[in-house]
Amino acid sequence: MLAIDLGASNGRAILGRFDGSRLELEEIHRFANEPVKVAGHLFWDILRLYHEIGTSVSILTSRKADGLDSLGIDSWGVDYGLLDSRGLLLGNPYHYRDARTEHESDRAFGLVPKRDIYFETGISFEKFNTLFQLLAENESGDALERAESLLFMPDLLAYFLTGEKGTDSTLASTSQLVDARKQCWSSSLLSALHIPAQIMPAIAAPGSPKGRISGNAGEGLGIAGLPVITVSGHDTASALAAVPSRGADTAFISSGTWSLMGVEVEKPIITEQTFTLNYSNEKCFGGYSLLRNIMGAWLIQECKRKWEDEEGRSISYDELNEAARQSQPLSSFIDPNSSMFYLPGDMPEKAAEYCRLTGQKIPRTKGEITRCIYESLALKYRQSFTELESILGRRLSALHIIGGGANNVMLNQFTANAIGKPVISGPVEATAIGNILVQAIALGELGGLSQLREVVRNSFTATTFVPGEPELWEEAYNRFIMITEKGSIP
Repeated sequence: MLAIDLGASNGRAILGRFDGSRLELEEIHRFANEPVKVAGHLFWDILRLYHEIGTSVSILTSRKADGLDSLGIDSWGVDYGLLDSRGLLLGNPYHYRDARTEHESDRAFGLVPKRDIYFETGISFEKFNTLFQLLAENESGDALERAESLLFMPDLLAYFLTGEKGTDSTLASTSQLVDARKQCWSSSLLSALHIPAQIMPAIAAPGSPKGRISGNAGEGLGIAGLPVITVSGHDTASALAAVPSRGADTAFISSGTWSLMGVEVEKPIITEQTFTLNYSNEKCFGGYSLLRNIMGAWLIQECKRKWEDEEGRSISYDELNEAARQSQPLSSFIDPNSSMFYLPGDMPEKAAEYCRLTGQKIPRTKGEITRCIYESLALKYRQSFTELESILGRRLSALHIIGGGANNVMLNQFTANAIGKPVISGPVEATAIGNILVQAIALGELGGLSQLREVVRNSFTATTFVPGEPELWEEAYNRFIMITEKGSIP
């Protein structure tokens, strides 16, 4: 089974071989996924991504050793492409960090009260939500009037392969346009926001067939007729399926460009408290994830890019982590979710400016800035961990980190210290694992989520980080809260 796992900075093709009890992974192809700026706007290079899928399959089929049984595609949520009546793209899909949605929330709340939107959808308010993007679409032209179909990024790529249109419940939920309780498009919300309901795709459950690769798309690759499976198309939902924890008292972080932190729940929790704290109820495989978005590796990725441009050389994360180890601990903090850090730019200078504006010691070196970011992320995780306990009305015993961030030993230890609870890291390739094993469910090889997670436990090891230095980190957390809640920084 082949997982096409698209992240906001790179994509991977991961082959999974399943023998009935254990899963083995092999990375077939890795490629960059970078936004393209044209006429002042950021877009995704969707045709390049489609080309890379073809390259991935070509690499695999050229070996003539592995016969594919199925393929599934996952990616980040919210972004989409619009197709006309001929099935052709009306334009390049916008990147969620494009500035076109900057003021769309005011327009939305003028049409539908903010509270009504939340209590209908259970989704947190983020400027990149599909709801705000579609309002911007209406403002800037007539694309919505000319569109016949809207497809989210994995669905669009699957359409290029199969000719079949549709989405899955996990991707649809990220749009902030789905009735959280009924799990269908909210007709009242679409009508009030002047978004044509007929363009919204049919919603299927993860683990169902999407279609087969058409002759035009697959003949040259030798995969015509290959089943394409509707997996949990939102990468966070795919990753969450692969969390090997058994208990309901464990929080999770799906750690990548974004850190999505939350807990699994059976039904949406939509209350005044979750509204005030801006928590999302996103659909996942078999239930919901109550979570919040935290800017994650984006912060250090942007710093690294800036330093590499300045020095004209490649800089490894190991080099940055070593410099951070040699820097003074718990010296300065930022709020990772400050709007200062949302757009691309000079991230080291932005971190320094945040500290200057809040009267702290200003980090200057690569090590000081890296340590400031990692410690601030750990303390932000502590804040969210505490909020989740308050929302649930019970204590949580541990935190499970999955995704690329599970490799960050320094940040994992900082996080354990900050929350005062064990942090369990791994598997790193959780998104691809969840993608592949949901394909296995669709193929009848697994019976459901509990069996899926048993396979994960059989196949991959995890590392536990034990908390330390409780007094030091408690004082740091109190200082972090005081600094980030001053109100002077957006």
